[in-house]
Amino acid sequence: MMQEAAFVYSEKQLAYKFSEDHPFNHLRLALTYDLLRHIGAVNDKSVIKPRVASDEEIALVHDSSYIEAVKAGGHGTLSRGIANNYGLGTEDTPVFKNMHEAAALLVGGTLTAVDLVMEGKAGHALNLGGGLHHGFRGKASGFCIYNDSAIAIEYMKRHYGARVLYVDTDAHHGDGVQFTFYDDPDVCTLSVHETGRYLFPGTGDVYEKGSGEGFGFAVNVPIDAFTEDASFLENYEKALEETAAFFKPDVILTQNGADAHYYDPLTHLSITMEAYREIPRAAHRVAHKYCGGKWIGVGGGGYDMWRVVPRAWAMIWLEMTNQTELLQKPLPKSWVNMWESGSPVPLPHTWSDPENMYPYIPRRAEITEKNSKVLDKALYHIRNEQKNKPS
Repeated sequence: MMQEAAFVYSEKQLAYKFSEDHPFNHLRLALTYDLLRHIGAVNDKSVIKPRVASDEEIALVHDSSYIEAVKAGGHGTLSRGIANNYGLGTEDTPVFKNMHEAAALLVGGTLTAVDLVMEGKAGHALNLGGGLHHGFRGKASGFCIYNDSAIAIEYMKRHYGARVLYVDTDAHHGDGVQFTFYDDPDVCTLSVHETGRYLFPGTGDVYEKGSGEGFGFAVNVPIDAFTEDASFLENYEKALEETAAFFKPDVILTQNGADAHYYDPLTHLSITMEAYREIPRAAHRVAHKYCGGKWIGVGGGGYDMWRVVPRAWAMIWLEMTNQTELLQKPLPKSWVNMWESGSPVPLPHTWSDPENMYPYIPRRAEITEKNSKVLDKALYHIRNEQKNKPS
């Protein structure tokens, strides 16, 4: 019997850790899982252990020489010069012990989620340990060693013959996934992100639309710094609906970075928890409208791991399982008491953010208008194709 949704998780996923002071810290997985456990939103039936991806599966996207370099790095036998050739040993993506094994488990978690959905064992599946969207064929980048989303998309194409819509709401552009499938007409990538004028990786311009047979199947909505909820959601919801209607996917894979929030230390957007409540709601609706509900979710960025990530990521699971009524209650005191001693900031007590969390943004109207024009440019090709399609 198909279960409504599957939550792919294991404490072993926390082994993907560069250092104690690195901003990417998968302790946020434990914080999120524990929050869901304390509100009774997960149980033994819904939690599925991730498998480890094989070298052959990782090689669906990554060069074998790169995979061997990652293994050598994790075993302490990779020279600094060779490491630099592969984007390893940098400030962003340092080498750490057993890094191949840790990264392969994150990839395997996303593949576990894929198989559950594509084989009809679960309607939706969530692997928050995944979402490492900056990894390239032969290079690590931006905290990402293996690109689990790209591997999962190629896996779905080969094993299930699927047309895949990839939707990325991380504040950083999903460059690794986009360029892996830039000329592929069976994969459509949609990324709503902070403009690359201010932020890594500097890509994701509105005019990046794909190439060759894939032209028109890369959709980028680069929004301005300090964008707030209303403008973000207008751009995201319109882009998602129109892109899905145009592409008609068999399955949707969403990357759910939580780093567009105002509190995030690495970005410049002004999103609150109200937007993170709506992001999965729109994805859920579109998944049922266009692809029989097939929806796979992964994590991504999110560097305020105490106040933001657990709430934002828990909301995805609550939406997947139709338990959003739990958002009307305060956060459980048992969860706050369990974690607050380790937190450098006071933990929230509600699902929502406080009013007047940040000062009034004087350029609000200008930013909103600018984002609206960007959206029109981003969707111009799709709208033109739809208008000229024979009735």
